[in-house]
Parts: sequence; structure tokens; C-alpha cells
Amino acid sequence: MEELEHTCPHPRTALTEPAIFAQETSCECRAPHEKLSVEQARRGTPVDRPVRVYADGIFDLFHSGHARALMQAKNLFPNTYLIVGVCSDELTHKYKGFTVMTEEERYEALRHCRYVDEVVRDAPWTLTPEFLEKHKIDFVAHDDIPYSSAGSEDVYKHIKEAGMFVPTQRTEGISTSDLITRIVRDYDVYARRNLERGYTAKELNVSYINEKKYRLQNQVDRMKEKVRTVEEKSKHFVYRVEEKSHDLIQKWEEKSREFIGNFLELFGPDGTWKQMFQDRSGRMIQAFSPRGSPSSSPPRDFSPSRSPSPPSRWAMPRTSPPSSPKGASASISSMSEGDEDEK
Repeated sequence: MEELEHTCPHPRTALTEPAIFAQETSCECRAPHEKLSVEQARRGTPVDRPVRVYADGIFDLFHSGHARALMQAKNLFPNTYLIVGVCSDELTHKYKGFTVMTEEERYEALRHCRYVDEVVRDAPWTLTPEFLEKHKIDFVAHDDIPYSSAGSEDVYKHIKEAGMFVPTQRTEGISTSDLITRIVRDYDVYARRNLERGYTAKELNVSYINEKKYRLQNQVDRMKEKVRTVEEKSKHFVYRVEEKSHDLIQKWEEKSREFIGNFLELFGPDGTWKQMFQDRSGRMIQAFSPRGSPSSSPPRDFSPSRSPSPPSRWAMPRTSPPSSPKGASASISSMSEGDEDEK
């Protein structure tokens, strides 16, 4: 019997480039696809091929919750080849509702997820044995919450009964419905923003009255922003003025202390100016005060040939102050002798 050769071209290493589009599985393995148990897959067997895991969904407004679910599916087993099925707009609108992104946009979003090895476009809503066999799927990964749709209480019920279901955990706080709820809740904000960015009221499905209201609100917001900007600039200017004033006051205080110190040093009780003034006053008093006549000076003689000039009417006789009682008596006697001569 001829031995069948495994010819799967895909490497067993992690994906580093964007996933490729695939209308159908690219695995060209001619070996029979043996069914694996979860225990066997977790032990890393079989060694000749990766474990093929399938995860499907709508993936509208692709977000971190979707990426985390695919990351868990990729890391379920040591050697995993992750196939992601994306349902078309026709099936989604029929069984779930209107989508924000088109199917082409959703395919493209999945193609650039690092955990995805292969994207299956127009995936079926309910997995059939033929589809599982065609893509050689070993396990199906999805959260364990029963997914009721298309008249079924759980579309993954038959997968679970076949032992091919592997659960993943949902990420709380983030979902497509949550994102749409935020948009609906803040509809006015987003409508005003897009009007400001150049979208027309027709493109936004906004009435004429609402368009005028939104534009008026945008103008009010711009005025508020200008006022806020002016207030911030004013606060900055006042802060700079206060800082400059503080510096000027500090410098003025330093100069004032220096001036007062110099003044006290010059004009204080023991200052330089007082010492200079005392020295100058002493020299001036000494210069202007008359020298005292010596007590032993001889009396003034008048020669007979030279008659004294008559005294001025207003002139007072100049006499030196007597230095002693003896000098005073001598002065009086000389004056009397002078009077006798005049007579």
C-alpha cells in the first residue's frame, strides 16, 4: 500500500504578515484528516500537521474584544492554524440586523489581525458537516454562551455534542452593541463634529432645523474656546507680572538695605561723616579764633615827633584782654599816661 504524503505548504510558526484571502481552504494535504481529541491537540499531536481551529462571527466595528477572542483561539493548542469565517451582509442583515461596516470592510479588518492565518468569506450561518470536512476543521472556538439564532436555541449545539467545541472568554465592557450605543447616545456631538468637518446635512440625514441648531452650537463652542484661551493667556500674563513684580520688590529691598546700611555707615552716631565734621570744625575754630597777647609784652611807645592820628569817632580802642590782674593794672596806667600826653 502506497504511503500518503503530507504536502501542507503552511509553516507551523506564528504568523507575522497579514493573513491572506482564501475562498476555500489552502491546505492541499492528501493524507486522511484524522479526528483529534482535545487532549491529543493539547499535547501537541499530530506532529505532521497543525491543529486547524475555526472561529466565525460578524466582526462589525472590529475592536479589542474581537482580537482577544481570536488571540485565545490561536493559543488554544501548541500548534494552531486559525481559520476565521466572516458572514456576508446578506446573511447578517437577515438573521441579526444592519451592520455599520460592509462585508468587504470586515474582511479587510480580519485580514490584518496578527492572529488570523486564513479568512473565509461568506461563511455559513450554521456549520454543516460538509463545510467542516471541506476546510478540514478540527475544532470550533467561540464563547460558551448559547447563541440563539435562525430558529435555534444554540447554533453550536451539534458542534458541542460532537466534541469539537472549545470555549473562549468574552471581554467585558466592549462589544459592537456597546460602541453603537455610545454613538446613538452622543449622536448630537458626532453630528456637530462631522458638520464642522465638511459633511453635508444630507449625508448625515440631518433636518434643516437641526443643521442650523448644530451650526449655532458650534459657533457658541468656538466662542467659548476663544474666551477660555484668552483667560488662559491672561492668567499666564498675570502670573508673569506677579513674578516680575516679586523680583523687582526683592531687588528694591536689597537696594534699600544697601542704601540704609551705607547711610548709617556715613551719617550714623559713629559714622564717617561725624568724624569728618568734628575734624573740620576743630580746624575751622582753630583758624578763626584770635591768638592771646603775651602778658610780658612791653607797653606801646609813641614817638614825640609823630603825633598820633585822632581816633575815629566810632572806633573803639583795641585792647587785649588782660591775662592777669597785674597786666590789667599796667594797661590802666598806660592809658592814663596817654591821656596826660594828649592834654
